Amino acid sequence: MEKTLVLIKPDGVFRHLIGKIITRFEDSGLKILGLKMVWIDEKFAKKHYREDVAERHGEKVRNELINYIREGPVIAMVLEGADAIKVTRKIVGSTYPNESPAGTIRGDFSHISKEYGNRKEIMIKNLIHASGNKEDADIEIPLWFDKKELHAHKTIRDFFM
Repeated sequence: MEKTLVLIKPDGVFRHLIGKIITRFEDSGLKILGLKMVWIDEKFAKKHYREDVAERHGEKVRNELINYIREGPVIAMVLEGADAIKVTRKIVGSTYPNESPAGTIRGDFSHISKEYGNRKEIMIKNLIHASGNKEDADIEIPLWFDKKELHAHKTIRDFFM
C-alpha cells in the first residue's frame, strides 16, 4: 500500500473546510494513518518547501509558499491506499483552482486563476497540499510525522485490542 502526505492549508482551516475535505478522502476508501493540527515556524516551512521548489518555480514563489503555509494552523495527515498518491491528487485537483474540475476539492471550494493572482500580485490560495510523487511523499511524511504517530489498524477489532 502506498502512503502520501496531505496538508489542509491555513485558508482551508479558516474557511472551516476540514471535515468536508477529510470526508472526500475517506469516501474514496483511503485510510487515515495520522492526523494533527499544527502551527509551523519558518524553519520548518523551509524544510517542507525545499530548495528544489526555488529551482523549479523561482525563489519568489518559494518564499510566498513559506509565508502562506505559516498564516495559520495546518492540518497534516498521512493517507494510505492503493495508488494513494495518484488517487489523492485526482481528488485534490489542479494546483490552479480555476483549472480544477467540479468534484475536486479545489474545483468545488476555490476559484482563483493563475492569471488573476499574477495580475493582482497575490499568492493563489489553493486550500491543500498533496505529495506530488513517491519521492516527495518519502521525504514529506517523516518530516511531518514520527513513526509512532502513524497507526495502521487492519480491522476495527485490532483498533480496540
